[in-house]
Amino acid sequence: MRYTRKLAATLLLAAAIALPATAAELATRKSSERGVTVAVTPQNLAPGAPAWEFKVVLDTHSADLNDDLVKSAVLLDGAGGKHAPIAWEGAGPGGHHREGVLRFKPIAPPPAAVELRIQRPGEAKPRSFSWQLP
Repeated sequence: MRYTRKLAATLLLAAAIALPATAAELATRKSSERGVTVAVTPQNLAPGAPAWEFKVVLDTHSADLNDDLVKSAVLLDGAGGKHAPIAWEGAGPGGHHREGVLRFKPIAPPPAAVELRIQRPGEAKPRSFSWQLP
């Protein structure tokens, strides 16, 4: 029994070390304001990826979600660079729930951190979501 526990602990540690980023580093970030919740989860920010992807979920119970995320989002690289999205693949405008993937060209060289800003219609300042990259 003791051997099995040690083996399991060793395997878990090895798996954690092998992962390129911990869950905490690329965790979902949420912002709730004016009855709308926006949740963003980085999906693939690897240096060799063909596109950097962020899963975006918008939820509300009050008004239709008509955001054009390709026009209202920007990725900041920490060195003053601003990067516009290249595509949105997901639910179109309208409704109370929208979900999809916002894609950007990979930033080279990869920055130490990124910030995704989404300017929602009728809101004075953009929603901000930040991550430290491994």
